[in-house]
Parts: sequence; C-alpha cells; structure tokens
Amino acid sequence: ADCYEGGYTLLSLPDSDQKFLVVPEDAAEVDALPDGVTVLRQPVQNIYLVSTSVMDLFIHLDALDTITLSGTKAEGWYLDEAKTAMEAGRIAYAGKYSAPDYEQILAANCSLAIENTMILHSPEVKEQLERFGIPALVERSSYESGPLARMEWIKFWGILLGKEELAEQLFAAQTQRIAVLADQAPTAKAPTGTGKTCAFFSITANNLANVRKGGDYVAQMIELAGGDYVFSDLTDSGNSLSTMNLPLEDFYAGAKDADVLIYNSTIDGEVRTVQELLQKSTVLADFAAVKAGRVYCTSKNFFQEPMSMADFLLDVHTMLTDPDFTAGKYLYKLS
Repeated sequence: ADCYEGGYTLLSLPDSDQKFLVVPEDAAEVDALPDGVTVLRQPVQNIYLVSTSVMDLFIHLDALDTITLSGTKAEGWYLDEAKTAMEAGRIAYAGKYSAPDYEQILAANCSLAIENTMILHSPEVKEQLERFGIPALVERSSYESGPLARMEWIKFWGILLGKEELAEQLFAAQTQRIAVLADQAPTAKAPTGTGKTCAFFSITANNLANVRKGGDYVAQMIELAGGDYVFSDLTDSGNSLSTMNLPLEDFYAGAKDADVLIYNSTIDGEVRTVQELLQKSTVLADFAAVKAGRVYCTSKNFFQEPMSMADFLLDVHTMLTDPDFTAGKYLYKLS
C-alpha cells in the first residue's frame, strides 16, 4: 500500500500485475494514471464476492452491507452472518466464479468483483466483467505461508473500505493471541524432545491423499502450535498451489507413524467416526494414530474464518498436549 497526499492509496497485489488506486469519496479525479491502474472510488459498494475466505474479514470490519452479490449459495456458507443475509435477501446469489449472472451483476450496479485465483482458470469471465466496467480483484491470501500473513489481508480490505484503524486493531488483537504460543516449548516426544508429529490430509475421490506443502500456512500453524508437520519437506510440484496429491503409498510412508492425524473436511465433508474414515481408505487402519485413537477432523467452517486462526492454533496445541482433548472450536476427535 503506497499512501499519497489527499488520502489516495495505491494497492498493489503480490505476484500479479494488479494495481488499484483507492480514491476518497470527495477527492478529485487523478489524471494520467499509468496503464494497468484501476480506480476504486470510496465508498466501494454493491460488491460481488466470490472468494469465500474474504467474507469473514468483511464481517469483522462491520462491512457486510457493502456486499450485494455472492458467488456462493446460502447453503454453502458456514458463517451465520452471511447465511442470514442471503436468506433475508440482503445478498443475492449471482452465479459461481465461472458462470456469473452478468445481467444481475449489472442491474445491481456492482462496483467490484472480488475473486480468488480460481478465476484464472476462466480468464474470459474476468475479461467480460472488466469489459462491462466492473473491476475484478483477484485476492491471493491463500498463497501466504503463515497464519499472520493470511490474516494481515484484513489491512488490505480496511484500506479499501476506509476502515484502516479498525483493521489494525483487529489484526493486533489476533497477533497477541498467537504470541502466547511463541514461548511454549515443543510438545515433547520422548526421547527426542521434538514436537509430536502430525499429518493434515484428506482422501480424494480418485484415492489419493491431498496434503499441504511444507510452506503452507496450515503446516506453519501446526509448527507454531508445537507440533512437527510430517510433510514439512514437501515443497514444490511445479506449481504455486499450497496443496498436492500423493499416491497412498507415499502418504503411508510419510504419515503411518505420525502421532496425530487431522482430516481436512473441506473437500468432501466432515467425518465423525474412525469407521467412516476407514471407508475412504482401509490403508489408514495401519496408521499409528488410528490405532492409538488420535484422529481428529476439522469443522466445515474452518477455511471460511481466517480471522479465527488463533483459535485453530490453540485447538492444535491443546490436542497435542492434552490426551483428554475431544473438541475445540475447529477440531473434534473421531469416535
């Protein structure tokens, strides 16, 4: 964010050529802007929100009323505020990222579409929105390697919405909560004294294990919570995605001795019992964590609430240190 006299702010998104000049409501027009700079005049309203992880940040910024259109149906939201707003008709469904309802978006006088990088698979949609005069902002918070970096995007939206001070306060509060864990010792595992090992995964429809790369923010949260992520050395597979699919043989080799398994419910929903998990892959029965009864699952709302990462960190830390832990805000034990 480059700030200029008169309240103008130039927002440049990382790893892209996107630049947005945020102009105060009553400020003068800016002449002779460089190519590629899009002007967003405040207040930014009637937003078409496609990137689900951004909704939580808008709710925290008390800016839900700036969103008029959603790329997710009411039943797809696990945030009560978003679901209620859609059911009450304050936010309307305007089609998913790859098939937006252009007529509806234009009729709503939309001033901004907030997309995630999935839109890059449908570049013609972004081009069409821009052809209609609707800027398409592609946010990249999911590519951050740490939980604080991902939460810090609230400052970006705070600038856009004219709520910089509130954004700074919210970020500082979460930073303090996470700082408590910085002084904690690793969740000692005799005799090495290192943290307990942990795998975070899901099983895909074609019988592969989807895991986070070592540089991903979820992997970093496990480390911050005092654990050792078993695939911490998994870095690149020729793309910038934060996850990758492993053959079950490779997943078995890397995670069969892990102290704890965390099943990621995002892809195909939550599982409640170990038996349900084994129905996805019988190979898991041989895993040490399954035999020891140390298998957990994330709740469905986890990835829609980036401002609650401190709660997930605390859940993981408690899970690793308290053998009687059964459920927290985002983790629960499989029966």
